[in-house]
Amino acid sequence: MLTIVGQTTVIGILLVGMSYALSAALQPGPLQAFFLAKVAEGGWRRTLPAAFAPLLSDGPIALAAILFLNIVPEAFRDLLQLAGGILLLYFAWNAFQSWRQDEAAEISTSGSAPKTILQAALINLLNPNPYLGWSLVMGPMVLSAWAENPWLAVGLLLSFYITMISASMVIIYLMGQALLLGPGARKAMNLISALLLLGLSLYFLYKASWHLLIG
Repeated sequence: MLTIVGQTTVIGILLVGMSYALSAALQPGPLQAFFLAKVAEGGWRRTLPAAFAPLLSDGPIALAAILFLNIVPEAFRDLLQLAGGILLLYFAWNAFQSWRQDEAAEISTSGSAPKTILQAALINLLNPNPYLGWSLVMGPMVLSAWAENPWLAVGLLLSFYITMISASMVIIYLMGQALLLGPGARKAMNLISALLLLGLSLYFLYKASWHLLIG
């Protein structure tokens, strides 16, 4: 049975968190490069704890974004959410172009790999994507969910991080089995990521536009 709290369904908020986390986990970037370097150095089992790095690095980013968004007018948050929808659309286009051109991001394993989860967290902390994601996507969504019911915000965060960590652990395992090292698998990841990002961008654009029109 579908449970409804205010205007937002519990299932809907969980799907948003899961979809955004999965699309982020599938996109090649600094953290994925770290995973591969660690797998090449010490195997997938020793690399699995690194999947929890976002729990450490996202804290200060999320806190700063939410504190800032909490003091600005609601209309400004709607504008930021609109910008977030455009950003997701841009990410979807890039992922789709990579899939269409059969390109896979080159991930280098040269040099010494980071050896601790704290170093993995530092890599993520220096990555611009979490800042953009929390300022334009997750931050406005968390505040919007909290305004309806605090448990919705908790569910959103749990669905996001559980999916992010689980997907990262699966990716690390598959890297260890050499299933994600070929171009075909990376191309499939790009397509899945593009479709998820496209769906999320349309959702955010609709939600922000509707709030601005009726606000």
